[in-house]
Amino acid sequence: MRKYTWILSFTLIGFLGFGYTLQNDEPNKDKLLLEIISYVLNRGHYDPKNINDTFSENVFSFYLENLDGQHRFFLNSDIKNFEAYRYKIDDEIKNTKIDFFNITFLKLMERMEQVEGFYKQLLEQPFDFSIRDKINLDYEKTPYPRNILELKSLWRKRFKLSAIENFTSKKDEEYQKKEQEETYQMLSDEKIEKNAREEILENMNYFFENYNDLKRKDWFSIYINSIVSQFDPHTYYFAPRDKDRFDMSISGKFEGIGARLSKQKQQIKVVEVISGGPVWRDNLLEVGDVILKVRQENEEEAIDISGMVIDDAVKLIKGPKASRVFLTIKRVEGNIEEISITRDIVELEETYAKSTLIKDESGDYGLIELPKFYISFDDYNERNAATDVKKELEQLKSKNIKGVILDLRNNGGGSLKTVVDMTGYFIKEGPVVQVKSTGGRKEVLKDVDPTVVWDGPVVVLVNEFSASASEIIAAALQDYKRAIVLGSKQTFGKGTVQNIVDLNRMISGSTYGDLGALKVTTDKFYRVNGQSTQLEGVKSDVVFPDRYAYVEMGEKDQQNPLAWDRITPTSYKPSSIANYNYALEQSNKRLKENPIIELINEQALWVKQQQNDFSYFLDYESFKSERDTKKEYAKRFKKLSEYESSYEFQWLPEAGAKDVPNSVTSEKRKRAQEALKKDIYISEAVKILKDLSASIQRKQPIAQNKKQ
Repeated sequence: MRKYTWILSFTLIGFLGFGYTLQNDEPNKDKLLLEIISYVLNRGHYDPKNINDTFSENVFSFYLENLDGQHRFFLNSDIKNFEAYRYKIDDEIKNTKIDFFNITFLKLMERMEQVEGFYKQLLEQPFDFSIRDKINLDYEKTPYPRNILELKSLWRKRFKLSAIENFTSKKDEEYQKKEQEETYQMLSDEKIEKNAREEILENMNYFFENYNDLKRKDWFSIYINSIVSQFDPHTYYFAPRDKDRFDMSISGKFEGIGARLSKQKQQIKVVEVISGGPVWRDNLLEVGDVILKVRQENEEEAIDISGMVIDDAVKLIKGPKASRVFLTIKRVEGNIEEISITRDIVELEETYAKSTLIKDESGDYGLIELPKFYISFDDYNERNAATDVKKELEQLKSKNIKGVILDLRNNGGGSLKTVVDMTGYFIKEGPVVQVKSTGGRKEVLKDVDPTVVWDGPVVVLVNEFSASASEIIAAALQDYKRAIVLGSKQTFGKGTVQNIVDLNRMISGSTYGDLGALKVTTDKFYRVNGQSTQLEGVKSDVVFPDRYAYVEMGEKDQQNPLAWDRITPTSYKPSSIANYNYALEQSNKRLKENPIIELINEQALWVKQQQNDFSYFLDYESFKSERDTKKEYAKRFKKLSEYESSYEFQWLPEAGAKDVPNSVTSEKRKRAQEALKKDIYISEAVKILKDLSASIQRKQPIAQNKKQ
């Protein structure tokens, strides 16, 4: 059987030998990149598209939406000039031409320079919040400005909206201070309004500081992704630095100093110190410190990074484990000094699986929270989601738990191999998922290990954001009748597999440097019952709505999703769970009688209504009145935040961990415990486990496989 090491991303195609040795100039690099990506898509994508006029029209619209969807820069006359290319982009792709990109890029740079030239002037004059006016931010129905005067007017209105939001909040704060202290001298409306404009000005300066750091290649990446996204919403081009970030997000760790940086006012500042990293361990940096220079080990000269693009600065500071880097730091209090940091592997604790013991008078239950299916690209035997979950299960078993909750809410997926291994912890052996690849080849990925780590009751928690790998394990455990799936009406609905193509392996003799990578959809996966999770997702056995129940956010709401279909089921043997029907009946009965469910549904409808409201008042009285009305209505949902279960939550140290948790981690887990007590979904999951593990067995026939 083919080795299944898909990460829902992994290397797909090796070196194919484009023999380019062109000079290192950007236009030629752009053309080469377009040619290589077109080659890969035509030969490697699961469902290649016809590059025709329809394709061209879709790229045209999608690209302009990505470039200036909020109508901040282009004029209507610019869009009309671009129209000449609406049906020519397909021809440009075939002939490796980038005229359309060039004309839009140059015009965008021109318009950005114009806006940068007038925004400060727009903020010099005070806003009059007594004038009744409105702004509509439904850009799909709003035309582009006809001229620079209209563009200025649009920016002025946006600034006024930001100002009145700030003004109204600050004015409320002044009233509150006055109520608390009678002698307090409230700021005048003029002062509050001026402060609001100054804050907008500072934000706009920061906005253009970051925009001006973008290079031509960054804008070309937007163009490339407007092309590749027409194949499906998960095919994506990674510029070199984006690929590094993707690798880090999948593995949950990186090599560096353990600090998050941000560029503010041409300075590289520390905005977070990551607990457990080198900087945190040795107390070398604190939030607010400014990094002025970077010097590498064995180098005498330090590089001044003031004004440097943030990604270039980060590249200098990061480095392999055990290497040293010297940073010249300006401390928060103003002192300047050089410090030495020994780089190390930095693990992002929030990425990893963690378990909690739920204590109840009926017994103890286990909760495993899994944010994503992480894996190391270099070595599967390093830390990964499957081995970590196994350790957590074994730790919970040692506590004599009566049932397990696997929380996959907001888990967007990750490694397919970890899913197959993890499913095997709950079944003896058998197929887990079917994969259909480019060209129609089908493969069944199986659990071949008869060992069962946990054979007791299981509840899988999902929501609309549970996607991809999360849907595979939820579907498998549902089909095997090994778990009850509790959550939203259906999961996200991403039933496709992506592989990573290293574009540098496609070419020899190039002087262009790193070309990046392409994440391309190569496979679709199917449940053991033959049905795809594409678009339809996994339907919950017990539907428990949340505030996003009516918001469009699933695969079916994306652009260009692949279609739903089904294939022949594979042979599998469902389990026979004691009290299965009884637990479902009891849960549905509880939810039907629970007044909170009706309130959650009302909140979901309200959230949808708010998201569809693009119109805002720009005068104080109307703005405040509407805001106060919404605040008053939102009080109806206060009961949801007041809910608190009777269970006791005891977090467990990371399974197999040798070190005592640091104070930061302990504080995070303490807050997480408090959140769990207020989590009504966890509470219902525990009740289902109690029903499943009840000593009185309900002799009811096992329900037949229902349509998913």
